[in-house]
Amino acid sequence: MTAEGFLEGRRLQMARGVLLQCIMGGYPESRFYGSDDGDLALVPDAAHIHRLPWSQQPRALAICDADELSGESSCLSTRGQLKAVIARYAARGLAPVVATELEFFVFAPNTDPTQAFQPPVGLDGRREDGFSAFSISSNNGLRPFFSEVYECMAALGLPRDTFMHEMGVSQFEINLLHGDPLLLADQTFLFKHLLKEVALKHGLTVVCMAKPLAKTAGSSMHIHQSVVELGTGRNVFSAEAGQPTATFRHFIGGQQAGMADFTALFAPNVNSYQRLCHPYASPNNACWSLDNRSAGLRIPASSPVARRVENRLPGADANPYLAIAASLAAGLHGIENELEPTAAIQGEFEVPEALSLPCTLHAALERLKCSHLARELFGKEFIEGYIASKTMELTSFFDEITPWERRVLAAQA
Repeated sequence: MTAEGFLEGRRLQMARGVLLQCIMGGYPESRFYGSDDGDLALVPDAAHIHRLPWSQQPRALAICDADELSGESSCLSTRGQLKAVIARYAARGLAPVVATELEFFVFAPNTDPTQAFQPPVGLDGRREDGFSAFSISSNNGLRPFFSEVYECMAALGLPRDTFMHEMGVSQFEINLLHGDPLLLADQTFLFKHLLKEVALKHGLTVVCMAKPLAKTAGSSMHIHQSVVELGTGRNVFSAEAGQPTATFRHFIGGQQAGMADFTALFAPNVNSYQRLCHPYASPNNACWSLDNRSAGLRIPASSPVARRVENRLPGADANPYLAIAASLAAGLHGIENELEPTAAIQGEFEVPEALSLPCTLHAALERLKCSHLARELFGKEFIEGYIASKTMELTSFFDEITPWERRVLAAQA
């Protein structure tokens, strides 16, 4: 939209079905979003109108809510779904607090998708070959790129906590400061957009796939969650003497109750399960533990005031609005129904069958399809539309034959 049209308050409308557009560009049957495919209104959030610092031509980006023309939020909007979850907490006098940890890879341009990604050539003329996890000098070859990333974050008002090199080749992680869940989802979205745009300026490719490289750690989007009282800001996971509360237990119980049903919301793509099939640091289970990274739900070591639950299942490819909404909705379900968690696990452990999660997108979609809890928390229209869109993507994947199949199976009798 032109700046003049925006400043005049001209309403921007969009076909309802666009909210269910699959990643290849197609749409499920119109019955999933209304046979007439009527319009939605895109209503800009006044707190999120940003001048884009990486653009030479003056441009701005406005984060919008997708509202029905009658005024209420569209149930197909993931941002609207997150706002509804936050409102349910507020009705109980509570406010969730979250932080996201986003991992990503920085690669050289990849013009041939049949070839593996490669790390870029750094200022020293060499490609990184690994073994740089947590190194203070590991991104020196990419310093011009990261310098502009930091500058653009500051220009967009995106505060950062820590930035580091992760375990993978040319893999990095940012920790965003904890705060309001909607704000953190907006910031995570903006940061991913910023990364890709700045990378293009520097002749690089940023990839937020869950598992872009074989035999290398994948990329997560861990979600740290706590709940405070409205007004006082007191963390309801900790009692006055510092011990965990019943609310803390019930929140974990709700997380466990929802993780299998919501796996397709946390791990939305075929590639998501490539990350989860290698369990260290990417646990595909609903176990919980005190500071054990093999558990899907980890309680980080912290003071009582900072007691929180880390959901380690979501990948970097997850929709931040939907992943945060699903995780918080499961926790609130546990609080409302006083669900008790299983016993905490420590050390080496085998995952009980009851706490295992779907290990393919097909299995996750089948689990979501049968979930009464998902329909209760997110509505029938959203869940059925989401499944329809993701089923199209899965079908498209199965329409192709992979190099592994040609290499290994063609010679079989």
